[in-house]
Amino acid sequence: MSSHTITITDSGEEYRCKETQHLLAGMIQLGKKGIPVGCRGGDCGVCKVRILRGLYQSSKMSRDRVTEQEEKAGTVLACRVFPRSDIRLQVVDHLHKAITVADDGFLAPVNQEK
Repeated sequence: MSSHTITITDSGEEYRCKETQHLLAGMIQLGKKGIPVGCRGGDCGVCKVRILRGLYQSSKMSRDRVTEQEEKAGTVLACRVFPRSDIRLQVVDHLHKAITVADDGFLAPVNQEK
């Protein structure tokens, strides 16, 4: 089974994620404290990310959490997305603070892609 490199642009961290594993499971493997894990089924919306580059397959997500317009623009729930290539993503909403806080408790540098 193929695995792909997932890059979180906010923190610069990378991790490997299998095609059978959703992106949230891979982020949990980073061992980051404070990454919100809710329902893992696409209903709560705490794992919202924006895919900046890469191919993926997504499962059904709650339209209360991700609108059709947002999804077309690359905003998805990490618990409902499976990589099909290397992916660059940006954390949004609830996850943003958790993923950008460094181990010492201070905010890590945020990389802005334009």
